[in-house]
Formats: sequence, C-alpha cells, structure tokens
Amino acid sequence: MVDCGEGTQRQLLTSGIGLKRLNRILITHSHLDHILGLAGLVSTMVRWETMEEMHIYGGADAIDRIRDLLFSVVLRGNRIPTPLVFHKLSPGVIFEEKNLTVSCFPVTHRGTDSFGYKFVEKGKRPFLPEKAAELNIPVGPWRKNLVNGESVTLPDGRTIDAELVLGDYIPGTTLVAVGDTGNAMELLPYVHGADALSIESTYLEEEAEMAAQYSHLTARMAAELAKEAEVGKLFLTHVSRRYRERDILAEAQTVFPNTEVARDFSQFQVKHCE
Repeated sequence: MVDCGEGTQRQLLTSGIGLKRLNRILITHSHLDHILGLAGLVSTMVRWETMEEMHIYGGADAIDRIRDLLFSVVLRGNRIPTPLVFHKLSPGVIFEEKNLTVSCFPVTHRGTDSFGYKFVEKGKRPFLPEKAAELNIPVGPWRKNLVNGESVTLPDGRTIDAELVLGDYIPGTTLVAVGDTGNAMELLPYVHGADALSIESTYLEEEAEMAAQYSHLTARMAAELAKEAEVGKLFLTHVSRRYRERDILAEAQTVFPNTEVARDFSQFQVKHCE
C-alpha cells in the first residue's frame, strides 16, 4: 500500500480488501495527511493479532515521525505480538518478489525527504500450448518446468528444450506512484516509458502560483509530464475539493487524453503498452 492517510483502515474494510494480507506500507513523505492513518491501522491490527510482520518504508524524516506517532501515542511502550520493521530509504531497489521489483526515487516536496515508487513486473516468455500439443507433451509437471524455462525429459525418454514451446519475450508492466511534488519535470527519468503514472493534481492551472507556493502540481503540469515521459496512462490523485472533477480532467486531457481521475474505490487494470 502507498501512503496511509486518515481513514485508511475504514476504506480498506469497506472496499472488501481487508487487512490480513497487508504487510508493506510505502510512505511518500512525512506530512500528516499521508501517515496519520497508521495510528488507527496499526492499533487495530495489533488488537486483532492479525499482523505477522509489518514493514514500513519511507524517507528518514517520515520514519522518525511515524515512530513517534506509533510508539509515543498509539502503543506508548506496550509490547506488541508482532514486529514493526522500519526501512529508511535511499534511491534504488527496495525489495523484490517472485514476479515484481519495487524501487524508489527522490521527489521534491516542501523540504521533506520524499520518495516516489516504481513497480516493475518481471517480463516473461509465454507458454505456447499449441506447440506443446504438436510435440505430444503430456499435461503435468513437465509443462510446469517448461514454463519456468527448464528443459525436461518426458516419460517416453524424449528431452524437450523450453525454447521449443515458449513465445517471444514480453516485458513486464510498469506502474509509477508519486505523492505530492512541486517539480514534475525532474521526475522525467524515473517515469519515462511507464505503462501507468499515478500522481497528484491538487490545483488547476489558474492557480499555478498557489501550486508553486505549496509545492504541488496543477492538472496541466501532471499531464505535461505524462506526455513528455510517454507514459501509457495517467491517473490523477490528491485533487482539491475546491474543483469539480470534470474540470481537473478536462484540463489534463487537453494535453494528455489518456487520463483518469482516481476516485475512492476505483479499480483499474494496468497493461503493458507496446
């Protein structure tokens, strides 16, 4: 999960996703609207004893503030049944899973130690069942091993090389998530070519001076970054309630048509763009 603002646990439960599988929280920066929900979330998870281990990632100032929030206010010296593991970030790879690599990069926002996050699905070569059928490869562990790129010896004694049943390499999907920032174009090297970019759009261009004052973006600024970076899809978040959603969307789409405003409980499928 990226960031944990006030009301996060309620939203997780309302969405049906729940808390049981949540074990990593990536914090973009230390401002309270991005971390305050950790108080209720951790308190609930500890009370329910559902948390096996929770990893919290963020810049040094964010982690220090979160530790104060949790240990000085929420837990107040009480022992908890499962560990909280804090990771103070520096740019680069944070962790890798079987099919996913997550890295972070620096972001400028009002003097904070801010980070954005890049999720890269590992590429693959698809298994071609029609090729397997032509070679009379039986269903079973042999096909599984071939999917993993391993050669196999069949029950009839034949050895089959994975190259015979795998298609061309397909790159993995890339999603970039950025919280608040006052400088869009400095992110260009990190977001270039992403299949999807999620980024703030607090203001409209008519209030660009206020956006600069508070180190935020306008919808147009976010769209210009998406266009310059040649991303596949733009998702706008952190929209000020002073604006109508359709106005934010219209401003962005004049520059980058493939834009959506992300609402509460929105669901999108991100696909690799050729």
